[in-house]
Amino acid sequence: MSDTNKLFQKIVNGQSAMKQAILKEVKKVDSKLSGRMDTLEQKLGKLDKKIDKGFKEVNNRLDKQGKSLAYLEDDAPTVEEFDKLEERVTEIEDKVLHA
Repeated sequence: MSDTNKLFQKIVNGQSAMKQAILKEVKKVDSKLSGRMDTLEQKLGKLDKKIDKGFKEVNNRLDKQGKSLAYLEDDAPTVEEFDKLEERVTEIEDKVLHA
């Protein structure tokens, strides 16, 4: 084998060894990242469930408040009813005070 072929063979062997070392490091990084991505996806899934639960709870509270307000509005006297009630109270006061 000539000196040129020997030199070329050494270069190729060196490149092959570097390629193997790089691939080994890439696989390490890839495995670390994939493990972290699984963990991140799990955390995001849990967060998504918490957010959905929170929105449901808030919606339930708003619905209850809306119903309470509607019931209160139904029970409250109208302006006309209030005016009539004021007139009746005034009449009764007059009768009690002048009796």
